[in-house]
Amino acid sequence: MKPTSMKPLVTCLWFDGTARQAAAFYASVFPDARVGDAIAGDERGGEPLTVDFEIGGTRFVGLNGGDQFSFDEAVSFQILCETQEEIDYYWDALADGGEEGRCGWLKDRFGVSWQVVPRRLIELFGDDDPDVRRRVTEAFMPMGRLDLAAIEAAAAAS
Repeated sequence: MKPTSMKPLVTCLWFDGTARQAAAFYASVFPDARVGDAIAGDERGGEPLTVDFEIGGTRFVGLNGGDQFSFDEAVSFQILCETQEEIDYYWDALADGGEEGRCGWLKDRFGVSWQVVPRRLIELFGDDDPDVRRRVTEAFMPMGRLDLAAIEAAAAAS
């Protein structure tokens, strides 16, 4: 029988002994983020087996599972920003020690992929005018860190 309700999903992120550091890092970057409980692990060199943390009301579990798996771009987290200042803040914080990519994508120091995206870009992708969508796409595709003013200028061009 199908349940009638469901608790929120929890994302489990697999780390190689750095779950506690990752949780503390994310709590330092995101407003209203917090680190919760840790479950001790016997053979993990003093690192907990898991660490609970929360970002933006979403619960995560960092699992110190070992080196069998690593993160890749097949899974990423989008941060929808309202201003260039927000874009710059998240880009600078998350790219520090990580790897900058194209089109607003980056990997943080733990290898987790993020998309730092202005909400306005998503709106422009839904514009009724195909020329606006084309110009916006051509403008943002070569960018690393997204430039909201340049995207708006491309949308407004004729």
